[in-house]
Amino acid sequence: MTIEDEDDLKHLRAIGRIVYETMILMSKQIEVGMTTRELDQIGQQNLEKYDARSAPKVTYDFPGYTCISINEEAAHGIPGDRRIEASDVVNIDVSAELNGYFGDTGGTFLVPPVDPKMEYLCQSTRKALRQAMKAAKAGARINQIGRAIERTARQTGFVTLKDLGSHGIGKSLHDEPQFIPNFYDKSDHRVLKEGQVITIEPFLSTGSEQTETADDGWTLTTGLGNFSAQYEYTMVITKGKPIVLTTL
Repeated sequence: MTIEDEDDLKHLRAIGRIVYETMILMSKQIEVGMTTRELDQIGQQNLEKYDARSAPKVTYDFPGYTCISINEEAAHGIPGDRRIEASDVVNIDVSAELNGYFGDTGGTFLVPPVDPKMEYLCQSTRKALRQAMKAAKAGARINQIGRAIERTARQTGFVTLKDLGSHGIGKSLHDEPQFIPNFYDKSDHRVLKEGQVITIEPFLSTGSEQTETADDGWTLTTGLGNFSAQYEYTMVITKGKPIVLTTL
């Protein structure tokens, strides 16, 4: 989607704030022993408070309101009976629709006691997001986003999950531009345009570069012993810094 007027921006800011607030609220309620279904219900209640609809449910009939992925799970984890344990790495991804506009955000949260390597993984992934946003300007090639993410991963001793990436968003959950890689693809000649609405969501990993789909048909895993982190903003491309929509 490309923003056409202030009304578009107003609606995108509204749903962006709601999904971000929901993610932060969920993250603050994480407790050892609770199930991911219980955590998902907190997200459901907050979305419903604003009459916002879960985007994965609306778009893909996903069996949950939010995606909650733990440890070896990289993305699209189904909320269920899995209990959160001490030192877990918990990813929360919240996307929703309101008045025909979509917002998408995500973050990785560490359950105490925190492993210093996992904290460094999270710090590095947040750095990758900041560096990618610096590259995301009108007129720049889309592959500069992946180049910034991959460079940061390499500098910090991690790798990227190459089959996961960012995407366009706005009037649908996944819009043009489709798949924006987490690595530098020199054959990708697409160019960012002013007013374009996209997500940027780097996935850094301790070792695996690919995911596999679990038996549930949804959860993307990276193998036992591997960990990954993801942080995601929805934003509007400008000639300078992007306008971040997923913020309070």
